[in-house]
Amino acid sequence: MNNQRSFFNFLVPGVIALLAIAIAGFYWFFAKSPANLIAPTSQPGAAIFVSKFAPVMTSLLVNPDKLQNLGGDGELSQIKTSLLAKSGIDYRQDIQPWLGSEITLAVTNLDIDRDPENGQQPGYLMALATKKPEKSREFIQLLFSKRVLAGSNLVTEEYKGVKLLYDNSPKQVSLAGALVGNDFVLFANDRKVLREAINNVQAPDLNLTSSPQYQKATQELPKNALAVAFLNLPTVAKWQGLELSAPSYDSQIISLILNSKGLLAETSFLATSAGVSPSAPLSQPVGALAYVPESAGLAISGANLSNLGNSDLAQLWRQATATVYGSSEEAIAKLAQPLADVQKRWGINLTADIFSWVKGEYAIALLPQKQQKTASWIFAVEKTPEVSAGISHLDAIAIAKGLSISPLTLNQQKVSTWTELTAASKPTTTKDKPPLTVEAKIQGVHTTIENYEIFTSDLETMNQVLTIKENSLIDNPNFQDSIAAIPRPNQGYIYLDWIKSQQFLERQIPILKLVEVFGKPFFHNLRSLTVSSYSSNTELLKGGVFFQLHHP
Repeated sequence: MNNQRSFFNFLVPGVIALLAIAIAGFYWFFAKSPANLIAPTSQPGAAIFVSKFAPVMTSLLVNPDKLQNLGGDGELSQIKTSLLAKSGIDYRQDIQPWLGSEITLAVTNLDIDRDPENGQQPGYLMALATKKPEKSREFIQLLFSKRVLAGSNLVTEEYKGVKLLYDNSPKQVSLAGALVGNDFVLFANDRKVLREAINNVQAPDLNLTSSPQYQKATQELPKNALAVAFLNLPTVAKWQGLELSAPSYDSQIISLILNSKGLLAETSFLATSAGVSPSAPLSQPVGALAYVPESAGLAISGANLSNLGNSDLAQLWRQATATVYGSSEEAIAKLAQPLADVQKRWGINLTADIFSWVKGEYAIALLPQKQQKTASWIFAVEKTPEVSAGISHLDAIAIAKGLSISPLTLNQQKVSTWTELTAASKPTTTKDKPPLTVEAKIQGVHTTIENYEIFTSDLETMNQVLTIKENSLIDNPNFQDSIAAIPRPNQGYIYLDWIKSQQFLERQIPILKLVEVFGKPFFHNLRSLTVSSYSSNTELLKGGVFFQLHHP
């Protein structure tokens, strides 16, 4: 079994890092010469080698040297060096002369020999496009000759007109390789994987390009995608020891596109059958964002929260959380503890007590405070006939919690507060019994401004809203640049200002610091991220995440 542990066990993390770092970590050089990074194709040519039942295939569709040439050596050279460290191979001399514009890595199956008795060993396949077949053939011979010198036993085999080379040794992990036609060099962790890859080419109905879901997915790919990944979700779940619960979506395709402002990761989830209709599209950002200060670290905006539970996003959320956590409630408790705490502290159900009466536009914002563990919040809602009843319902909940409803004037604006009143003793220097005073702790504030009802966590935040003038988030150039990268119409935005939110998020999600260490080049240069969905039919859910990155 140890011999079956291929070099792919070490190579997979490196290739994933190559895709992530080469695309995200070197983005700041792309603006200097974007024309150099136009991918020759937006679809992986190596898909013909991959089974239509494969769990995952991911491809870099540009020569990595184009990325490196724009920014020097850096992390990309370190990855190349680490991957080839024990092989005796020199990238510049042995690989660079023939490497083309595609690197594809696939998990071809969950168990190579399909025998559960001896454990599960996934099949891994790597396909490297070649622009000089003879040079690449020489490279294969060189690689295996070096492995023979290191103690491996070399075996050659002719399979359906293709020469296969593979070895087996107790001293090294196994490797199989071949040049197929004049287009691709293949490597695998077992010769069976190479044989299946060749079978997939010669019997087209076996390979990924014949999959109806893959065909639909590739129609959603944008032009000039620099990297693409396709996932067979039920098999991916099984690979990770999970079972896809109530699968509304069975396939996913992801693409990465670069522009002068940053990186757009676009994804489409393909439904098993026609599902629920997407939320109503918005042709422009909602007006409620005008009441969110530009100091906000997180802003969520859209329309008609009352329909959220019946939307395609909710359908995907239920599938994902049921698969990983068992239920949506358990997922919220683990992933969004502050949200769970709010519901518990106030004794409310957000969906029933708040979302149900939000029929119009809305904006929700968090404003991190440097000296506080919790963030201030804003909730702006477009006034509709249901809003008045919703406010009355919240007032009733507040009164039941022992809070008082108190009107006051702030910046010449009448506001209402939910206030907790407590009796306290006033300190005194005499021996007399200290007098009692009443202390007021405001738990929430709300007021009406034009056609919107505004709720805030405290008076200071409400004062920011009342004095916002031209300093709203919607007027912020960085926010405008971020949403400009998202297609319209769409279903709204989730905007996260990484610089303003980083410390707050690290307090809320401790493991985030560890993630930042592994993704240092990316997080160090991340300015913000914006998430949106822009589905237009019931057979797929389409959306994207735009990562706004610092310029050099």
